Amino acid sequence: MRKMSFEERLAIDMESIALYESGKEEEAMAFHRKKTPMYPWLAKIIKEKVGADFLRKYEYNLTEAEAEFGPGWLDK
Repeated sequence: MRKMSFEERLAIDMESIALYESGKEEEAMAFHRKKTPMYPWLAKIIKEKVGADFLRKYEYNLTEAEAEFGPGWLDK
């Protein structure tokens, strides 16, 4: 799997900022969580410290973590 480039991440950040500045704070945060893949090391720490349900509830983009740890890693 190809990791998202800095430029792609920046474009998502800029869109998220635009939503936030237009008064759509919740939408901006949800957009950012769903579009930007969480770094695998961070996803692993959050899973261990907070729990897998937290990552599911807030619909974090875990595509890079799944690529690194394998399908179903969140349930293991």
